[in-house]
Amino acid sequence: MENLLLSKIDYQVTKTASGTWKRFLYSSGQRYAEFVSDARLGGLPLVHIAYGRSPETGKIPTAKGIVAIGRKAFGVIAIGQGAVGVVAVGQAAFGVVAVGQLAVGGLFGLGQAATGVVAIGQFAAGIFSFGQFAIGAWSYGQFYVGQNLLDLWRR
Repeated sequence: MENLLLSKIDYQVTKTASGTWKRFLYSSGQRYAEFVSDARLGGLPLVHIAYGRSPETGKIPTAKGIVAIGRKAFGVIAIGQGAVGVVAVGQAAFGVVAVGQLAVGGLFGLGQAATGVVAIGQFAAGIFSFGQFAIGAWSYGQFYVGQNLLDLWRR
């Protein structure tokens, strides 16, 4: 990838009815694309999508919006490799509701390693947890610590 940090970037800019796409194609074939919606709520764009590595900074941008989609995403609904939001979906997801390989949820976590009031995963830790290895007040799994979660339904 060539060094573009000191040059003027010739983006392909496309204005749509809902927002603006800004795209760049590196000579190596790698792509950078970013969409920012015109609609805003509380100063954040309604939708922000970021893909690739920014030719201006050489860094992976963070998508920030009500709905944020990108390798790094921060929003009310965040989808990305690293996602932080009220609802977060990603390889590493942090939110009130989190789904991902590592899911750290306040209320609900679903993932390979999950936490939350309700946690479901291979490794689950929560008040109500279900997983191969489960820890919580009410747990169930191949190996679990706490009272048997199934006892709640047997009563």
